[in-house]
Amino acid sequence: MEDQDAPALAFEKDAFELTVEDVYDISYVIGRDLLKISSGGKYVSDLQFKIVRVLEVFEALVNQSNLSLEELKMERDNLKSEVERLLGDRSSDPQGTQAFGTNKLVIDLKDPNRPRFTLQELKDVLQERNQLKAQLLVAQEELQLYKR
Repeated sequence: MEDQDAPALAFEKDAFELTVEDVYDISYVIGRDLLKISSGGKYVSDLQFKIVRVLEVFEALVNQSNLSLEELKMERDNLKSEVERLLGDRSSDPQGTQAFGTNKLVIDLKDPNRPRFTLQELKDVLQERNQLKAQLLVAQEELQLYKR
C-alpha cells in the first residue's frame, strides 16, 4: 500500500521543486484514477486526451525550469571561480597596486562575457517567460477548440 502512495507525494511538493520524475508520478496517479472511471464513454476519453496534453505541457515546463536552474548554477560557479581567481591575483601582487575592498565588485567593462544582469533579474525574466509560455499554450488550446 505504501508503494501506491509514494507517487502521490509529488502532489504535496512546491511547484518550483518539482522534477520530471514528479510529473511522471503525477501522471501515474491520474492515469490510475482515470482507469477506475474509464467506462464513462466518449466524455471520459476526451478528458483523458486533455489531461495527457496538460501533463505533457507540464513536463516540458518542469524540464525547462530545471535546465534554467542548472544554467544559473553553472553561472554562479563560474562567477565564484572568477572571484577566487581575482582574489588570487590580488594576493600574488606584492606591491598591492590593485585595491579590492570588501563589498566591492570589479568589472572589466571591455569584457564581452561580463555579467549584465543580477541573478534575481534573470530569475524574474525566466519566470515571466514561463508564464507567457503557459498563457500561449492555453490560448493555442482554446483556438484549437474553436476550430473544431
